[in-house]
Amino acid sequence: MKILYAEDEKQLSVAVAEILKMEGFDVTPVYDGQQAVNALENDYYDVVILDVMMPVMDGIEVLKYMREKGDYTAVLMLTAKAALDDRITGLTAGADDYLAKPFAMKELVARINSLIRRSSDYRYSLTKVSNIELDSNSGELRSDKGSLRLNNTEAELLSFLIRNMGTYYTPSQINDLVWNSKESQEKAELYIFYLKNKLRQIRSDINILAKNGSYSLGE
Repeated sequence: MKILYAEDEKQLSVAVAEILKMEGFDVTPVYDGQQAVNALENDYYDVVILDVMMPVMDGIEVLKYMREKGDYTAVLMLTAKAALDDRITGLTAGADDYLAKPFAMKELVARINSLIRRSSDYRYSLTKVSNIELDSNSGELRSDKGSLRLNNTEAELLSFLIRNMGTYYTPSQINDLVWNSKESQEKAELYIFYLKNKLRQIRSDINILAKNGSYSLGE
């Protein structure tokens, strides 16, 4: 698996890259945001690791550039331990996960493996069911009556529901199975609400059904 690792602290970069290589990853280190953009334009990566604080272009700027170009490669942001605003900004801009510095290498490796598993599950596939088609790479949701763009979280949820069509899940089960999260049920319920509305907007022949506090995709 190929990883682009953008970190301007060169000693840290060398140490982390060597450990990741020992874990079996093919790592390309770069030292500023512009080098990261150049690398992305010339090669494919399974995961991109971006330090927020970098010269020339910071990590947030690189992330925004990627998403604006339609590049939905999984992105892990590295933030300062107390920089809550950086985490919020990164997630809003389309980051898939974040890790506060300083971090334990075992946790970094675990986060990378989790992103790779999630990517293989839903991110690079075209799924068709009834009169809708989901491009999980771009987040585009199409029907024979219209199209729109889903954000990453909505695309994850719809892809999961399509793969498990007809099976009902509680909000807590959805949080756990889709996002590996033990958050309160409000997250799942919020995105179910968003997704139901978007399916209606494109006049989908299927929608999210509710039964006894659980949800499923069906007609």
